[in-house]
Amino acid sequence: MSIASVASAAAELSASFGGELLKPADEGYDEARKVHNGLVDKRPALIAKCCSAADVVDAVRLAIKLGLEVAVRGGGHNVAGRATIDGGIMIDLSPMKGIRVDAIGKTVWAQGGVTWGELNRATQLHGLAVTGGVVSTTGIAGLTLGGGLGWLMGKYGLALDNLRAVELVTADGKIVRASKQEQPDLFWAVRGGGGNFGIAISLEYDLHKVGPIITGGPIVHPIECSRDVLEFFRTSTRSLTDEHMLFASLTHAPDGSGREVAALVTSHCGEVTEAERAMQPLKQFGTPIMDAVGPMTYCELNRMLDANYPKGAFNYWKSNFLMELSDGAIATMIECFARCPTPMGQLLLEHIHGAAARVGAGDTAFVHRHEGYNFLILAQWTQASDTGRSISWARATYERMRPFFASGRYVNYLDDDETGDPVAAAYGRNYRRLQQIKAKYDPTNFFRMNQNIRPLA
Repeated sequence: MSIASVASAAAELSASFGGELLKPADEGYDEARKVHNGLVDKRPALIAKCCSAADVVDAVRLAIKLGLEVAVRGGGHNVAGRATIDGGIMIDLSPMKGIRVDAIGKTVWAQGGVTWGELNRATQLHGLAVTGGVVSTTGIAGLTLGGGLGWLMGKYGLALDNLRAVELVTADGKIVRASKQEQPDLFWAVRGGGGNFGIAISLEYDLHKVGPIITGGPIVHPIECSRDVLEFFRTSTRSLTDEHMLFASLTHAPDGSGREVAALVTSHCGEVTEAERAMQPLKQFGTPIMDAVGPMTYCELNRMLDANYPKGAFNYWKSNFLMELSDGAIATMIECFARCPTPMGQLLLEHIHGAAARVGAGDTAFVHRHEGYNFLILAQWTQASDTGRSISWARATYERMRPFFASGRYVNYLDDDETGDPVAAAYGRNYRRLQQIKAKYDPTNFFRMNQNIRPLA
């Protein structure tokens, strides 16, 4: 498709298009094409910054007319950069910021460009919340459709477990609403199936009484205490209440010194007095170099780690679920982290328990419903000269940890250079059903710039 053809079609559409249509020579194009991961540098033929459902429909129909591939951007946080594309059309939902809170019915409706920080700000005005990401700048749509690990998942399940309905623009440019009553097969598939079935232009969630004051924060220990910290973390996670979340990380001090540390990051969404009792064992363990656990607002909890993940930093991630946090896994983590070449790198353990683990593996497309740990290698750096060694470290660490892996992957953390069939591994026994539903709603695989589910022939 020639540049002139795209420009001509965009000019024709612009008369009715409510948002912006940006071509490579236009002012604002270079900023609009950027996503969170600085390692991703793609140049769409056209960026359609949509302000409404009608804009999204028109952008899809334009892509069909021109025979161009599409990528869909919500928050733009996907580490593999699937929110953008070379030579195709980026359908950018970021201007779509509508939010409606029903405080009486305890529900919220939000458009596909909303971030978790924006959603929480609106719902917390009423002391309500839904499980969202641990970083506030993450988009609600991408996180939810791929799973939705977050601070409230022990008490209220994953983000997708709280989804009431989703409105999609399908591959033929139509609008479809999916819920338990409407298109139930599609609703099953989008709860974990990512962006494979359409563009999520709006999502509706159940809300729960949370905050505004909860308890949370990090407790940081010297790196020399790594083994003790991880063993303590393992023991502690065996008896957490649903309200209590606990993650562990081998990381670097947040003061920019590059000092290696072992950290516990925790939250408790129950009453403050109950939370204080639950936090005592964590506060009494060892001799931390920093203890910032205490009362905070839920919005502050959601923003707490934002500075650790700056937009534009280079990112390369690899992750897998663990069978258990064995002594061997702990020892290997410590050995591998000692070789981390970047002061922004970390090894993270996300503990999954409670409500998130009490949903049936076949009840939604998200199959990983057992209590345990998600292990994440997070290589992050700011200098292009560090790219090779940072990626090599992440890959080598992943191979060293492979003997401890369980089957299955968290689809939201899949990078773009995976070998084998990681998507099939991410969905396990649910994959064939997802392929069948994909064939029904997107038989030509129009939506393929994602963690792609191939339609069943």
